[in-house]
Amino acid sequence: MAALRGALIGCGFFAVNQMHAWADVADAEIVAICDRDPERLKLVGDQFGIERRYSDAAEMFADGGFDFVDIATTVQSHRALVEMAAAHRIPAICQKPFAKTLADAKAMVAACKAAGVPLMVHENFRWQTPIQAVRKALDAGAIGEPFWGRFSFRSGFDVFSGQPYLAEGERFIIEDLGIHTLDIARYILGDVTRLTARTRRVNPKIKGEDVATILLDHDNGATSIVDVSYATKLGTEPFPETLVELDGTDGTIRLSQGYRLEITNAGGTTVADVSPKLLSWAARPWHNIQESVFAIQQHWAERLKDGGETSTSGADNLKTFALVEAAYESAASGRPVDIKAMLK
Repeated sequence: MAALRGALIGCGFFAVNQMHAWADVADAEIVAICDRDPERLKLVGDQFGIERRYSDAAEMFADGGFDFVDIATTVQSHRALVEMAAAHRIPAICQKPFAKTLADAKAMVAACKAAGVPLMVHENFRWQTPIQAVRKALDAGAIGEPFWGRFSFRSGFDVFSGQPYLAEGERFIIEDLGIHTLDIARYILGDVTRLTARTRRVNPKIKGEDVATILLDHDNGATSIVDVSYATKLGTEPFPETLVELDGTDGTIRLSQGYRLEITNAGGTTVADVSPKLLSWAARPWHNIQESVFAIQQHWAERLKDGGETSTSGADNLKTFALVEAAYESAASGRPVDIKAMLK
């Protein structure tokens, strides 16, 4: 089959990683880009040698000539762009957070389903090499049936210098980072029935919360804690590592700082280095995330060619998005939230 041709909408901070990754993905290439900012459009177009450049997405869709679209804009434009892709029957990848509201997310999934086109959310954290290693060990039965877990991302890293808009939103860490950590919890321990959350704003210079602690009850009876912070100053900065603890009926798994995976069971304790690869275009400490961007985009290209459903399809991501909405609801009310009721 011929290489898949893609179009990218949004040439901002993170989209450069996606463009680098597309250059490495087998049998796929970006042939057109779109951004309302002419300076960013020129910068990305020149860097990656893209001749077709648009300031208007509707014009780009009208011209066509591509097999899928990668929507790398901020959340305010996601629904309109996904529905535009559906109207033109173009498969779409959408950046996270998927939508402004759960109702919008459901509408986007419905629009693509009605059009018969795939929709994937760019939820790349589960594709990180260390997270994949944890899942592989669990699937191999290394610790039996897991009954407790902790998924932790605590950092003092200045994320606002590169993405200053993050300091302006009424919502911050759950919507921007916690969404990834909640998705990892779902990926590792399964879907969630009930959630309880507490939040706090420590940094006085931002509008949203920068600390959150979330208790999850999983369908399979397991309990987990998701804790995220951008107000935690440590001797060795762990950004951007997600640390994982799992207790099972036959042993334990610990993914600790420095990409150290320790598994203890009846056979003893084994320790492995599950560090991500440093891709040619990547830079530390971002290389963990950058490698996962390549991995999820390669996954998309493969599923688009074989007709299979992606790991983070729009329909699947509704379950993660519901956890985000439930966390804010629980933090505001002080009460647990039923997840299945939210998804009806």
